[in-house]
Amino acid sequence: MSVAYQVVGKPMPRTDSRSKVLGQAVYADDFSLPRMLFVKVLRSPHPHARMRGIKTSAAKKQPGIVAVLTAKDIPGENSIGPIIKDQQILCADLVHYAGDAVALVAGETEQAAEAALERIEVDYEELPALLDSLKALEPGAPVVHEGGNIGTHVKIRRGDIETGFREAAAVVEGRFITPRVEHAYLEPEVALAAVDAQGEVSVWSSTQYAHLDREEVARMLGLPQSRVRVRQMVTGGGFGGKLNPHAQCYAALVAWKTGRPAKVHYHRDESLIASYKAHPYVIDMKLGATAEGKLTAIDARLVGNTGAYLFQGRAVITKSGTHISGIYYIPNIKTDAYAVYTNTVPCGAMRGYGVPQVTFALEALIDELAGKLGLDPLELRMRNALDTTLPNATGQIMPASIPVKEMLTRAKASVESMRPLLKEAPPGRKRGIGVGCSSRGIGSIRRASRSTAIVSLHPDGSATVACGHVDLVQGSDTMMAQVAAEELGLDVDRVRVITNDTAIATDCESTCASRGTYLSGNAVRFAAAKVKARVHELAAREFGCAADEVKMRNGAVAHREQGLSLAALFGKHIMHIITEVAENLPATTPPDPETGQGNPAGTYNFNVHVALVEVDEGTGKVEALKYLVMGDVGKMLNPMVVEGQMQGGMMMGMGFAMSEEVKIDRGVANATFGTYLIPTFCDVPGELIVDVIEDPEPTGPFGAKGFSEGSLDPVGATMANAVSNAIGVRVTQLPMTGERIHQLLRRRGGA
Repeated sequence: MSVAYQVVGKPMPRTDSRSKVLGQAVYADDFSLPRMLFVKVLRSPHPHARMRGIKTSAAKKQPGIVAVLTAKDIPGENSIGPIIKDQQILCADLVHYAGDAVALVAGETEQAAEAALERIEVDYEELPALLDSLKALEPGAPVVHEGGNIGTHVKIRRGDIETGFREAAAVVEGRFITPRVEHAYLEPEVALAAVDAQGEVSVWSSTQYAHLDREEVARMLGLPQSRVRVRQMVTGGGFGGKLNPHAQCYAALVAWKTGRPAKVHYHRDESLIASYKAHPYVIDMKLGATAEGKLTAIDARLVGNTGAYLFQGRAVITKSGTHISGIYYIPNIKTDAYAVYTNTVPCGAMRGYGVPQVTFALEALIDELAGKLGLDPLELRMRNALDTTLPNATGQIMPASIPVKEMLTRAKASVESMRPLLKEAPPGRKRGIGVGCSSRGIGSIRRASRSTAIVSLHPDGSATVACGHVDLVQGSDTMMAQVAAEELGLDVDRVRVITNDTAIATDCESTCASRGTYLSGNAVRFAAAKVKARVHELAAREFGCAADEVKMRNGAVAHREQGLSLAALFGKHIMHIITEVAENLPATTPPDPETGQGNPAGTYNFNVHVALVEVDEGTGKVEALKYLVMGDVGKMLNPMVVEGQMQGGMMMGMGFAMSEEVKIDRGVANATFGTYLIPTFCDVPGELIVDVIEDPEPTGPFGAKGFSEGSLDPVGATMANAVSNAIGVRVTQLPMTGERIHQLLRRRGGA
């Protein structure tokens, strides 16, 4: 039976839309303080070198220079990292990639600081640079860090793959390569810091995790976290790329040393060189199935190039390994997934988080198997799709909200509607249809995820929500306002959400891993429910009824003909506010380190995409004519946000599939926005269809679960399968640039 909600499920503009449309939103670079210094970072030009000495005297003498700082000026710990602290904030001895920070210059103007950078002399002894992840695994390879080049090895083991492949009537295998990808957020990294008269440090930054900023700044300065306060400013995109507080540490160090406010603002070229990327993968995969089309075994080796430092590489490669079977039940699994160090720009969290890479390989082999078995690719997928009785790669059986078969049924109808269009390709062009499917665990995989919220109800019937899950323009503030409003019987505009201040908002872990709606949304609902229960209890005493007979709506409580304003109710009980705290910690079990088996996610999101493409046989250019984005959301909280996020995720995936790649030239990331091709409006498919699947998740807020990240996951696979079907040659490397497709066409023709 469907439930009638007052707020949930209703389309509404985001709460931040007015300020952004009117240009009133304050981003970090819009903010300044009196006597503020401008900070510039000196970075290594070498991918691997020993620092034999550094001279800063000439830089210090430059006009307008207030300070030049190096590693010896750090009062606390000179290390940083979200999982392990393997990177120095300022390098003291070795640099591990071209972009490593070695010194800071603080000037009265940005121009003065930039000029002084050129006067710093660093004596580098260049060392051999290891740039290839496969070579990094070879015996005798140079070592990037003590302990070896393997940052993480994740194992997934189930059944017996030798038996599984013996039972297979058809076996396919291949090597698949995916690119290093830049986040390309509109706003580069920015942070401003100041120290007050009591020696407390304040940081204002563009960030995805203000509480981690506080932790790392406090460690660096040798201060208790209680003396550091971080405020997340309106943030112009993150996509996983603003989880680590480098700029924040630089600004705070200068402010601490000089006693003056300090700002760090990366220019775009610096951001492209210094910021971490999405992991490039080399994937070797083998897949088998019976003559009836039942998958029997998968054997895979995933090598993710994590670059010079691990960042979130351990978590990313874990996500990849635990999602190796996608939306399918495969009884026998053997997977080895490695995050490998090299002397290249580091890689870390990015929207997709290791799932798009394995989805590309798996979905290609599903199509190949279907061809060998003489089955329709969608039929093969349907015969192996997960349901509430079958385990995924980690052995987890989800008891609800697995609408995969319904999605495949809808995809089949979409394919049939596109099929007549295949014959309408103009001369010199070929058309193809492709399908791609993916699953995504919501929240952290390596360990349990949690979120905490504080909800306060005021006597005038308004409410405040404090929760550290920050809004990066994905609309999470609006989501939390809706959840609280629904639970408390308020209009959304009566709810104020505070997420961006470590002095007020709770630590909800980072804003990533599709966790906002499912984890923080539930924490808000639980806290609001506790507030409502207290109000109902107080009102029940006044009305002489049971608590569940009380109705609350927009600042008043009622029972039959009796009514009372909240202000009057609070006054009777000498209360000024009702505040409750709630934590959401879904029951999960991290994967076993030897087998990868466990129950690592509270719920999963599923995605099925269909594409119709046209390929120019002369140039290799690919055009998406029609594209279906089908996403499983549990329950839509705000249809406007859902559609926008699914469209945006798909287009971000289109960059991964078709054009985006950060290449390494002699150890240096050579991306510029002149050559790094991000999809534009012109690349949007001619017809873009969004199909939202609602199958409520019982453990989610009002049945909702995370969905927006998953809308990226199958795009590379979908487009590659469509192009492969169009040209008759299997695509095994992304992105599918015109040059690469042209080469495949030549290979097909025997040239």
